[in-house]
Amino acid sequence: MSDRPEPSGPPRPELRIVEKRVYRGPNVWSYEQAVHLVVDLGILEEYPSNTLPGFVDQLLEWLPGLQHHTCSRGRPGGFVERLREGTWMGHVAEHIALALQAEAGHDLRRGKTRQVPGEKGRYNVIYGYLDERVGLAAGELAVRIVNNLVEREPGFDFREQLDEFLRLAQRTAFGPSTSAILEEAAARDIPYIRLNQYSLVQLGQGRYQQRIRATMTSRTSALAVDIAGDKALTNQLLSSVGLPVPQSHTVRTEDDAVAMARRIGYPVVVKPLDGNHGRGVGIDLRDEAAVRAHFPVAREESRRGIVVVESFIVGNDYRCLIIGGKMAAIAERVPAHVIGDGQHTIAELVEITNADPRRGVGHEKVLTRIVVNEQALELVAKQGYTMDSVPPEGEMVKLALTGNMSTGGISIDRTFDAHPENVEIAEEAARLIGLDVAGIDFICPDISAPVRETGGAICEVNAAPGFRMHTHPTVGEPQYIAKPVVDLLFPPGSPARVPIVAVTGTNGKTTTARMIAHIMKGLGRTVGMTSTDGIVIDERLVKRADASGPRSARMVLQNPRVDFAVMEVARGGILREGLGYDRNDIAVVTNVAADHLGLRGVETLEQLAAVKQVVVEAVPRHGFAVLNADDPLVREMRRHCSGSIVWFSMRPPGSPERDFIDAALRRGGRAVVLEPTDRGEMIVIKHGRRSMQLAWTHLLPSTFGGAARFNVANAMAAAGAAFAADAPLHDIRQGLRTFTTNYYLSPGRLNMIDVRGVTVVVDYCHNPAGMRALGEFVDNFAEQRDLQSEHGRVSRIAVIGGTGDRRDEDLREFGAVAADFFDAIVVREDDNPRGRPRGESSQLVTEGIRGRMDEGARCRRVETTVDEVAAVRDAMVLANPGDLVVLCVDKHAQVLSLLEDMSQSAYPGARTDEEHPGDPDLDPAELHESAAASAQEARADYAEAEPGQVVPQP
Repeated sequence: MSDRPEPSGPPRPELRIVEKRVYRGPNVWSYEQAVHLVVDLGILEEYPSNTLPGFVDQLLEWLPGLQHHTCSRGRPGGFVERLREGTWMGHVAEHIALALQAEAGHDLRRGKTRQVPGEKGRYNVIYGYLDERVGLAAGELAVRIVNNLVEREPGFDFREQLDEFLRLAQRTAFGPSTSAILEEAAARDIPYIRLNQYSLVQLGQGRYQQRIRATMTSRTSALAVDIAGDKALTNQLLSSVGLPVPQSHTVRTEDDAVAMARRIGYPVVVKPLDGNHGRGVGIDLRDEAAVRAHFPVAREESRRGIVVVESFIVGNDYRCLIIGGKMAAIAERVPAHVIGDGQHTIAELVEITNADPRRGVGHEKVLTRIVVNEQALELVAKQGYTMDSVPPEGEMVKLALTGNMSTGGISIDRTFDAHPENVEIAEEAARLIGLDVAGIDFICPDISAPVRETGGAICEVNAAPGFRMHTHPTVGEPQYIAKPVVDLLFPPGSPARVPIVAVTGTNGKTTTARMIAHIMKGLGRTVGMTSTDGIVIDERLVKRADASGPRSARMVLQNPRVDFAVMEVARGGILREGLGYDRNDIAVVTNVAADHLGLRGVETLEQLAAVKQVVVEAVPRHGFAVLNADDPLVREMRRHCSGSIVWFSMRPPGSPERDFIDAALRRGGRAVVLEPTDRGEMIVIKHGRRSMQLAWTHLLPSTFGGAARFNVANAMAAAGAAFAADAPLHDIRQGLRTFTTNYYLSPGRLNMIDVRGVTVVVDYCHNPAGMRALGEFVDNFAEQRDLQSEHGRVSRIAVIGGTGDRRDEDLREFGAVAADFFDAIVVREDDNPRGRPRGESSQLVTEGIRGRMDEGARCRRVETTVDEVAAVRDAMVLANPGDLVVLCVDKHAQVLSLLEDMSQSAYPGARTDEEHPGDPDLDPAELHESAAASAQEARADYAEAEPGQVVPQP
């Protein structure tokens, strides 16, 4: 960097975030979830890290963990070397964001920083995250830290900012119990979805899903939880089968509590009927005054205002964790306390104890900091001390009566010390209450001796017991208790995932996805599908929307009926959020053509292919990618697939593409190809040397006798995906033979209806490549059907509309391509202009049409009707019986409804009286006669014109 030019000014804190994205699955930057920040360095583009005095030293003082970052050097300290040699601030912010998350306990090492092509001073900063809010906050704080290292802003205190960040991380983090279960699930390749901001989590997908909330599971009985929450009822049930329990009664008033304490005999325990975490529990109450003093505390913690008075059992506090009816772990719980050293006061000893790095706030760490509250002060006073007292060396001073970890207690593992009889008692208690995961609280002198001999009792049965005391004991070996919980939910060998097929490509992905879903439906599967039309469960539309993004994919995977998922994956969703899952078993890529270029940094076909390639990269080793061998960009994606390839090709034998496939087949590969015969084209599935005939292309309803070549390709892609999913050959054949392009199976995609003798096709063609394919279909269909109109000449009429967010040249090309296939074109617009002024996109499409008309294209008439429904009416006015009208529309449901109404009218373009804006007294018959005459005049104008002659719009 010695050749660096002189800066244009002094360094200023100008680093800022221009754009933020959160990827929730595989994406163009990473195979895993990541945060993507686009940052602008401003003047700092001219100041690498080694040019700022004191920058590196101060940064390492604030975040010493950076010294362990390897960076591109691949060894600890590599990033520090880069800092001292000089690196740019975007790269520094990336590492700071990772270091901040590490401070919160999120161990992440994935990140990269790349300059935005063609934009000086702007960088893409990408780094991993575990919690989305924490990841974003880390990036924002990283930018502030960099700017404050350049120039300190007034009032900025790094420690305060770090503490605030850590508090956010604690609020959003899973608790230790939930984290233990999720770590075990991840180790078994069981995916999970966080369902709320707390601890409600779905493990698995679709019909295989199970749910947990902390340590409560889908298998936990609501009745058992209710029983465990009623301490008096629990005590009664345990006593009824002879299990040792303390004498216990419920009361509602202070006087009743005193009377019951006398009856039981002092000392007693007073606690809320339905409390938890030891809140409101008073133990070893030895007189009436103590009972009266504690009664309001216990009643305050009881949701029903009922208090339990029970006999006080002398002994140690043990928690027995029972999972699935079997003992999983036992811990001795020791209340919060300090040990005197003869030198420090109790207050100082508390500070020293809380300085233990294992202690944190709440469940942030394995131990909780001791809080000195009013109850703690009273307890210290009962022991003859104040907080300023210096207890003698070795003296234990209690600061809490209960041994709960949440109040600062510690745990000692006693799993292998328990007497078998005590274990049996604890297991019996859990089975009696009916809990799958239960915490049995024993009070006894020694858990290693039978409680029936030494004295002791079960004082509580807890639903959703905490795992922290077992997974992170203060003394002893940790117990891996998440394993039996996951075993309970997912017994060994049981599935947790549903097969996922991801379909992407420029054209054909919606129809291909529908074909795959239809085939799998025929196998008895309950298929969840996402597409640009909505979310479909078992061939029923449950949500109408553009559902080709990651959020919709997660909705399908959360549906408890789905056992097979087919996801249409659009470019926009990948760029915005990545995929909505961690991997897909099968990826299908139909083609890559010029569309959506110029959006979100995608300028070339190669860049567009790299975006769509994400679904191929998300294929695991046991999965498949179904790739179009006829498309060079799709063919190259094979190099990025970890699984196997299924090729499909429409090229004839002897072509380079077929030679490529034949070479793959000789290596044991799979392919779907076309074999020409005297009777037509046969779709053939090949696997190594095996060859299996599937179906004649002209016998598939979706191909219209083979005329719709793009649907032949879609059917081949669908067959390849079904074959990869182990669908039997006859079921694939039956699925393709029964899949039609009617509105119920394929809404808005090549729906053909007859409107009083006019053949109408409704489709969603919206880009040049799609228009070429549609035009080829129109040519083939017209030739195949030999359509003749009463005027002696078949007329082709189209309604088309370009999408506003496409480039100007793409819209003009779209119109120019359409001009080669249709005699008359009505240009419309979508309701959403996507950033353009109303009328601009239709004008660009019209310019493309007129340009081709000047060159002698087929089209002889073009007019613009911006409103889609009105454009459909205008096109139908131009049609005679026997003509072909192709409607490329966005609101297909509304258009199909309109066409049904037209089919009942006197002529295709007729309006009802309610729709006509004219004189309400006009006779409908006269209205229709007038409109029909105008339509006939318009038809004659363009029917008599010579090819290339422009007919002006009336």
